[in-house]
Amino acid sequence: MKRDRALPALGIALIWAFLAVFLVYPLLRVFYDAFSDEAGRLTLENFAAFGADAFYRRSLWNSLLLGAGTVAATSVLGFAIALLLVRYDFPGRGLFGFLTLIPIISPPLVGVLGFTFIMGKAGTVNMVLEDWFGLAKPINFVYGVHGVLLVETLHLFPMITLNVVDALSKIDPSLEEAAESVGARGWRKLSTITLPLTTPGYVAGALLVFIWTFSDFATPLVLGVHDLLASQAYLNIVQFVDRRLFRMGLVISALMVALAVVFLVAARRYVAIKDYSSLSYSRVPRRRLGPLGATAAVTFLERVIVETPKYIVNSFLYAGLAVLLCIVIGVPIAWVLARTRLPGRDTLDGLNTLILAVPGTAIGIAYIRAFHVELPWLGVPLTSFWIILPIVLAVRRLPYTVRGSYASLLLVHRSMEEAAASVGARGLRSFGDITLPLIWRGVLVGSLFSFMTSLQEASAVLFLSLGGWETIPVGIFAFYIAGSANEAAALGVILIVVAAVSVLAINRVAGARMGGMFG
Repeated sequence: MKRDRALPALGIALIWAFLAVFLVYPLLRVFYDAFSDEAGRLTLENFAAFGADAFYRRSLWNSLLLGAGTVAATSVLGFAIALLLVRYDFPGRGLFGFLTLIPIISPPLVGVLGFTFIMGKAGTVNMVLEDWFGLAKPINFVYGVHGVLLVETLHLFPMITLNVVDALSKIDPSLEEAAESVGARGWRKLSTITLPLTTPGYVAGALLVFIWTFSDFATPLVLGVHDLLASQAYLNIVQFVDRRLFRMGLVISALMVALAVVFLVAARRYVAIKDYSSLSYSRVPRRRLGPLGATAAVTFLERVIVETPKYIVNSFLYAGLAVLLCIVIGVPIAWVLARTRLPGRDTLDGLNTLILAVPGTAIGIAYIRAFHVELPWLGVPLTSFWIILPIVLAVRRLPYTVRGSYASLLLVHRSMEEAAASVGARGLRSFGDITLPLIWRGVLVGSLFSFMTSLQEASAVLFLSLGGWETIPVGIFAFYIAGSANEAAALGVILIVVAAVSVLAINRVAGARMGGMFG
């Protein structure tokens, strides 16, 4: 009996220790650095310097406007597609639903490179305009804030679509029928009944869109936009000359985390003060509705064959190890949240949610500050070991495994575990023999999503990758910066194929239980 209690207690303690060391401590270190001077004395001078600098104030304002603009644009597009998928049936609907996921499974760097190839100053569109219509000067379609807004919108609208699809599926049709019976049809019914009831799902999607846009530095840099907070955080940290700029990069990182947390708390409070429940969960009826030279080709293939395998091997190794960590840590967290009332349970849930709010740029910088110190028993910092990359990926993607496992646990009735306990199967034996076989689909779906998104992670790993550790996104960024767009595109294709296979696997596994991604 004591052993049955001791092992779960030890496991929970280890989980808390992992989160304390690899999430809480790095973030606290960033805030300490932001509020201290070179001598380690606490001060507000760093933030005063930020507020006194017109360029940084403009960067903050631009970041907020870009985030808000992207949320607005993705909301219009995401809602329209969600309504089409849930409320209407038409030829090719399944294919359309899958294609809707393509932007989000496509790595952001690949998407922005695609836009530059097609709509850049030397892209396909400008070349056609020059050849066919005699255009003398290329049109600037994508370079600038407007281009960032376009790319972010087309990349992130599935976050709105997926969350709104789930919310729309849970709306009791009788509520809309009641509205129609008193004359509320068309736009009035949509604005007063349907859209307000999707608020929980919509707010979750909108928050993810805002935080992603707010923390993305790669897309703006590729499109020549530097006056954004994330871009400045990256540029200030990677330069090794000016200590004042480095300190300002830490201040910006702390500010980004603080703002993200404020947005997260405000969104949760807004949703919590309203009631969106109904008495049914029904399926809504749908209504009908030129060749390269030989030398260049050989050179290109040689570079791809010789240089890209390390990116691919590293990406799969780090993402695989990250998923193992997510399962080992995430499944017990899900069990604690779904099955216990242990002290600190709400804090554990809050930390898991906080991970979604912390920008990747900030967590990468936080790891540099927290772990670039010599370990007492080794004499070298943790950042000198490649294992730091699977750890940061696991921390970044942990919520997906937790939520997938948690959702499955809610579907397993406690009576099954109680029956096992009545015949002596308790603790780990009950979990292994009864619970785990019943929730494996949720664990697998969450793990596949964690794996897919770990392969695409760029913002955090760019700060931590040393020579020989580069992942596919780091390789894409490095190739593009070096002017090797073809090699960057080749790596992007590989990443898209892996992501597409992962989505097909998720849809196949989830489909047996949830009717597919879109029902």
